[in-house]
Amino acid sequence: MLQKNTMLKNLKKPLSIGLLFFISTFLEIYWAVGHFSGKISSGNPDASFFDDAYLMSLFSTIFLTIVFLFLGFIKNKYLKVTIQSIVLISVWFFWNYTIFVDRESSWSTYTFKEELYYTFSVSILPILVLAVAAIFTLNYISKKL
Repeated sequence: MLQKNTMLKNLKKPLSIGLLFFISTFLEIYWAVGHFSGKISSGNPDASFFDDAYLMSLFSTIFLTIVFLFLGFIKNKYLKVTIQSIVLISVWFFWNYTIFVDRESSWSTYTFKEELYYTFSVSILPILVLAVAAIFTLNYISKKL
């Protein structure tokens, strides 16, 4: 019984962090590039936008949870938050860029620079708002669990 409680306690933090990343990534994708949900994917015409957002959120959850658990060993709070922010913003920007290229840019004549500019312009507000909320929540979870 004691071993089972210890195991559940050890899983509580990673599961909480994973749930936070899944929800925040899913929300960020829909907020930033959700207006492409009616467009057809050039990579897989049968894939819905929901399927793409779900899979991207799932992959992000696994990757970010592992990375952020390791970043938890950094003692300097400012350095840790800076690295967390850079990693989270980079992952989310990458997914937004991927969706834009898959559902819009591949059907048109955008240059790489135009793709980056457009992705940045639709991503800046959702990424900043949700990254700040996610980082604060993550650090709250890390202190409490």
